[in-house]
Amino acid sequence: MKMVITGGAGFIGSNLAHALTRRPEVSEVRVVDDLSTGFKENLRGLDVHFTEGSVLDGALLDRVFRGADTIVHLAALPSVARSVAHPIASHHANATGTLCVLEAARRAGGVHVIASSSSSVYGANPHLPKHEGLRSAPLSPYAVSKLASEAYLGAFHHCYGLPVLPFRFFNVYGPGQPAGHAYAAVVPAWISAMTAGHPVLVHGDGHQTRDFTYVETVCRVLTRAALRGSVSAEPVNLAYGTRTSLLELITELESVLGKPLNPQYLPPRPGDVRHSHADNARLRSLFPEVEPVPLREGLERTAEWFRTRGQ
Repeated sequence: MKMVITGGAGFIGSNLAHALTRRPEVSEVRVVDDLSTGFKENLRGLDVHFTEGSVLDGALLDRVFRGADTIVHLAALPSVARSVAHPIASHHANATGTLCVLEAARRAGGVHVIASSSSSVYGANPHLPKHEGLRSAPLSPYAVSKLASEAYLGAFHHCYGLPVLPFRFFNVYGPGQPAGHAYAAVVPAWISAMTAGHPVLVHGDGHQTRDFTYVETVCRVLTRAALRGSVSAEPVNLAYGTRTSLLELITELESVLGKPLNPQYLPPRPGDVRHSHADNARLRSLFPEVEPVPLREGLERTAEWFRTRGQ
């Protein structure tokens, strides 16, 4: 099988590239990335065909998608906070980018497209746990762009028969996730700060909850979905129904790292969702054999990755 990963030099994409190159069923892995948030060194030592460029470039996509069996579309401009600061850039990268990928997949003969969406689409809907049938109530431009992406995936399936599968990711963390920028996710930001002896920044009171998912678990699901050609026009939560408050995460990280975090509390950020907790029934029905990496084990592996790189 020939696989394409858009955004394959990024955090999740590069982890997936490592996973796919280890599979005997996969004969070729192609990566497209404009390196705006990814890093080519994440792919060092891997047997992949790398193309630097944007998913907004239709001619580039036509070249890369030719003869492919599955496209895993992970290219995006991540971060709620970044989208609040730069909403048009977020829309172009996420919504228009997904539309361009779908059109190119259709031109290539109807290639299977697996795509990443986000739990942020649930937004202000207070129901817990979050199941895929809930009304969406996005609170940020990022969430709106991801909801538009899901809608395009469903529309291309129904209008053109394109085989698609949108996954809603929930707070993915793990090795390879960058920490040294203004929009860093909480786990790498806190491990990096704690390792350097700096206070960790908590936006809000710390009682907000998240469904943290280790990147290896995500890659296991994506790999199985790609190899099986799994199709669903409806979105699927990619998380395992855990609910951890930021204060609980602080306690866990203090235990893992053996030192206090010294939290510094700041005002809540615009667009942030208060609580996130996935209903995973649909995911379990599609991929019953996948068992998630527990939070403690995932944090230990992530902290070790930071230690080995002196971060």
